[in-house]
Amino acid sequence: MRLTLRLLSSAIAKRPFYVTTPIFYVNAPPHIGHLYSAVVADAIQRFEKLISPDCNVIFSTGTDEHGTKIQQAALKANLSLPHYCDTVSNEYRQLFKDFDVEYTDFIRTTEERHTKAVTHFWNELLKNDYIYKAKYSGWYSVNDEAFVPETHIKEEIRDGEKIKVATDSGHPVEWTEESNYMFRMSAFRTHLQEWLRTDGVVTPAKYQKQLLDMLRNDTYFPDISVSRPSSRVHWAIRVPNDEEQSIYVWLDALINYLTVIGYPDDDAMKLRGRPWPADVHVIGKDILKFHGLYWPAFLMAARRPPPRRLLCHAHWTVDGSKMSKSRRNAVPPRRAPAPPAALRYLLLRGSTLPHDANYSETKLINIANSELADTLGNLASRCCGAALNPRQEFPALRRPHPRARPLRDALDRLPDACYEHYTNYEFYKVADAVMHCLHQANLFFETERPWELKNRAECQSELDAVLHITMETLRVCGIVLQPLVPGLAGRLLDRLAVAERGWRDLRPSWQAADAIHETRRIQGGKFVLFPRISKDKDNLHKKQASA
Repeated sequence: MRLTLRLLSSAIAKRPFYVTTPIFYVNAPPHIGHLYSAVVADAIQRFEKLISPDCNVIFSTGTDEHGTKIQQAALKANLSLPHYCDTVSNEYRQLFKDFDVEYTDFIRTTEERHTKAVTHFWNELLKNDYIYKAKYSGWYSVNDEAFVPETHIKEEIRDGEKIKVATDSGHPVEWTEESNYMFRMSAFRTHLQEWLRTDGVVTPAKYQKQLLDMLRNDTYFPDISVSRPSSRVHWAIRVPNDEEQSIYVWLDALINYLTVIGYPDDDAMKLRGRPWPADVHVIGKDILKFHGLYWPAFLMAARRPPPRRLLCHAHWTVDGSKMSKSRRNAVPPRRAPAPPAALRYLLLRGSTLPHDANYSETKLINIANSELADTLGNLASRCCGAALNPRQEFPALRRPHPRARPLRDALDRLPDACYEHYTNYEFYKVADAVMHCLHQANLFFETERPWELKNRAECQSELDAVLHITMETLRVCGIVLQPLVPGLAGRLLDRLAVAERGWRDLRPSWQAADAIHETRRIQGGKFVLFPRISKDKDNLHKKQASA
């Protein structure tokens, strides 16, 4: 606790903190892999506001809406391109609303402000002599919207036919020859190596090593194509002064991070507090190359610093395979057989950034029932219920309880431990630490048998002590859980009538020097924080059908 208080007492000045998700491609509806990126970024920004309430947080997300795959998807859906993009983009907005993803800006690449930013950025690269026009030929993947080096191509037999595919993604490639604008990527190899040698610039470290290996192991570091013939990719931003060429969708998409802060309008950027470079880009490992090599090189070419940190996460899988439209194994979040709080909790609690995590309905239901319904919810219901707490109070603690020492020690250690876990983006460790305290609280509660104390008037002060210590544990755990499950934690703190909910307010009441706590009223009425989820298959199908 001393570490946390010391960090907080160092007068954190009001400053911008800029965190982003990738913008999500609208060639298909969102699945839980997309949601995972969003809740990771949301947990980061919520923790930032928790430790520094005056912090000016900018949290951007949005949709990437240009390119060949969008043209194909709209055609298949028999919708106009604008209508198709509106439909899928709105699905992402609604998804983030349902799962408490509290962004400050939702950017779409079809917006006029973004076209303005992309055009200006292109002209900066051109002015600085990092773009030139040339004939280009190579293996092109429509699915990846990218040319693939010969060294990253392999042959496979599919449906009895031999085809070439990209090694990384497994998507088919075709030989393409065309006139493109090229970016002088080769000029930035040394600069990228220097940037990537900065500790923590890419987290976890395994992904930083992967990027350095890409730079080190390639026998050459070619310039890259940054345009496509507009006759082939017409749903895109045109190259300034060249209607026959469209800007490469990845260059277009990456610039969204500048669009959000008002680029290229200096006055607009001043209003946002000039937050560039971004503090954290949250990305999935499949787009590491684009964010870890292309994006910093583009920025360096435009005389701008690269982002402070890339936070790269592994995938959620189904039966060991990455979720994707092509594999037809994507899990729509709204079809999960549990409330949004449960799925959000599973995504942050049941995964680590470096390693893939496997999704299953059984895992979701078991974790939700065990931890949210039983360990947390049942304890809260018993403390706040009229059976044990007819006066509906958060009672004062008049004197220390002799048998509460293990619980008190665990709760005293919780703030510092969770501060470190949050700053290391180890959300599963936050959940582990909170659940450990709640297990201790449940053990203490069962051992003291408050339902028997309630029946003896002479034991009222002892009952008050048991209720206070248990409810104080719930208060502290509720504050800590806010970045993970904000809606659920908010309802718990509302019930306990907790007004002060910042990291500064985590100190347990018994650490005060004098009268430890004043009795206060809590919200009355029936209280079920999180009901258990039925494992009955018929019930699951009903939930899915109504989603």
